Amino acid sequence: MKFTEFFKCTNRLRQEEPLTDWLQRRLKSLVAHTLVAAVTLASALPASAGQRIALIIGNSSYETVSALDNPTRDAELIASTLEQIDFQVTLLIDATQIEMKQALSDFGRNLRNGGADTTGLFYYAGHGVQSFGNNYLLPVDVSLNDAADLDLEGVEAQSVLRQMASARNRTNFVILDACRNNPFEDMAEFDSPGLAEMKAPTGTFLSYATSPGAVALDGLGQNSPFTTALAREMVKPGVAVEQMFKKVRVSVLEETNGLQTPWDTSSLTNNFTFVDAPVEAPEDLAARSLWESVQATKDPVQIMLFLRGYPDSAYADDARALLAEAIESELTNDTAVAQRPAPAEPPADEQSMFEAVQANPTVEGYREYLNAFPNGTFSEFAKGEIVALEAQASVDPIGEGVSPEPEETELALAEVEQERSTVPNVVKFDLPLIAPGSVIDGIILSEITNISPLFPPVEGLPDEYWKGQSCSNCHEWNKERLCDQANVYLTLSGQKSLEKPHPFGGILKRNLRQWAVGGCE
Repeated sequence: MKFTEFFKCTNRLRQEEPLTDWLQRRLKSLVAHTLVAAVTLASALPASAGQRIALIIGNSSYETVSALDNPTRDAELIASTLEQIDFQVTLLIDATQIEMKQALSDFGRNLRNGGADTTGLFYYAGHGVQSFGNNYLLPVDVSLNDAADLDLEGVEAQSVLRQMASARNRTNFVILDACRNNPFEDMAEFDSPGLAEMKAPTGTFLSYATSPGAVALDGLGQNSPFTTALAREMVKPGVAVEQMFKKVRVSVLEETNGLQTPWDTSSLTNNFTFVDAPVEAPEDLAARSLWESVQATKDPVQIMLFLRGYPDSAYADDARALLAEAIESELTNDTAVAQRPAPAEPPADEQSMFEAVQANPTVEGYREYLNAFPNGTFSEFAKGEIVALEAQASVDPIGEGVSPEPEETELALAEVEQERSTVPNVVKFDLPLIAPGSVIDGIILSEITNISPLFPPVEGLPDEYWKGQSCSNCHEWNKERLCDQANVYLTLSGQKSLEKPHPFGGILKRNLRQWAVGGCE
């Protein structure tokens, strides 16, 4: 859009004049499309979850093994966090074996009484060890003289999963921050550090503070790095649980300089968020959806349409700022074009020779031109055409019997095309196309023929032969045939057709050409 046209539209808005019929139609179309998307999104939001039950245990003050600083504070932090998000929490601090087993029994009974829609969560912070592939959580009264007595003194972590499995509820979480150090270093049977990986029963998400067989850090602050990140990320609205734990992992890696990697394994069968995304009013949802679309295009006309439709929305200030940037960009570009010196006219003999090569474009012809005019007006263009023609015809540009390096060919093509094309440098067969404002925007190449053309592919073709029909009715396009077509646009004659009318616009041709540059990957 030229700045003069843009300025007229802006001035009309300033004077509060009525929009033209065209602008009215554009606005109605944009808003209608956004409202449909908003209704669809609203209908896809998950229904309210059932009862939420949590058992939290934090053991720090051990009687016969080394005490730990943070587990009790970690358990208190998680308990208070879960209470904020509607969990019924049972919190045990410095629990004995009898207390832990009784609490697990009560926890399982509560899950069973809650029904299939109940969400269960078990969190433990404290000492934990593995023996013969089994994990054990240690109560504060553990007294172990022989590894054979571990199942008599500790609490098997598998017992938590058994309680959950007996409830047959759909969603459960087991979170273990229990790999601080080995309290039985003098026993050879406990030479494996950390915890062993457990299998997640259906509907269960298992999370470990660190990877299997590794040791977690207790932390230098009031809480462990893992629990600190967990409590922070758990309350963020609208974040799927898989993404939430991924953010926890990234945070702990950064906090520990890569020394600790949280680990998880999941067999969840439904979507889950600890905190649902806030429910937006239909108008707010429509404004957000439309703004996300308009913001991506940076089209001044669409920005103005958005401001006209939603002048008081939460995104209005951002829209005005983006509109100002568009105005500044238009002014800068127009000034640069106006101040650019006119190119010098090439000598008559160079002009004649180049026109002759263009009439019959060949590698040999362009090379003869470059030999005669190595620094001529059209020398860069000629070099690019040589690369393109050689790539299409598989002509060896180096020498007889010597194959060019594929990387060199691709780099040369990419440099040429980057100067000429407005599309991204990399276009791939299975990635969405980037064509702002076009019907093919976001479509992958393999799906192109499933779209209906915007106008008759052949002038004068009756409506019943093309309207509402997909291009696949006429074209048997596959990856190989599309690649053949794409390579045509690397030639001079093919480039001349880039701006000719096409049912999907010239932007499709330019994307195809850039796809060919990358070897039709």
